[in-house]
Amino acid sequence: MKIRELMTTDVRTIPSNATIKDAAEIMHNINVGSIPVVDNNNKLVGIVTDRDIVLRSVAKGQDPNIKVSDVMSRDIKTISPDTDVHEAADLMAEKQIRRLPVVDNGNLVGIVSIGDLAVEGKYEDEAGEALHNISKNTLS
Repeated sequence: MKIRELMTTDVRTIPSNATIKDAAEIMHNINVGSIPVVDNNNKLVGIVTDRDIVLRSVAKGQDPNIKVSDVMSRDIKTISPDTDVHEAADLMAEKQIRRLPVVDNGNLVGIVSIGDLAVEGKYEDEAGEALHNISKNTLS
C-alpha cells in the first residue's frame, strides 16, 4: 500500500514569519502537536512542534512573538505519496519521528503519522514497532 492511501491531505500549515504564539494557538485549536511550515509557494521549509516551542523558546524565557522560523526544525525528513507504507514506518523508526510530511515536486500534499499506520489494521505491527523504536531512547 502507498502512503497516498493513508495520508491526511487536509493539513494546516503556517508561514515561517508567523509567531510561535500563532503556532501554539493553531495547535490548540485543531488538537495537533506539529504544523508544517511553508513558504509563499507552499514549499515545505520546516516543521514546528509543541516541543520546539517549549524547548527552544518558552524554556529560555523568550517572547511569544518570536517567529516560527526561529524555533522550527529545518532538517526534516519527507516522503512522496508513492512511498510504500513499510518504508515510511521504517524511516519513522530509524529517525525517531512520529509524523512525516508528504511532498510531491517540493509541494506539501499531506502528512502521515504513526496513528495513520495504526488505524490501518494490517500495518498495526509496523506502527507498533516504529513507535517502540521512536520511544525507546526518549524513555531512558
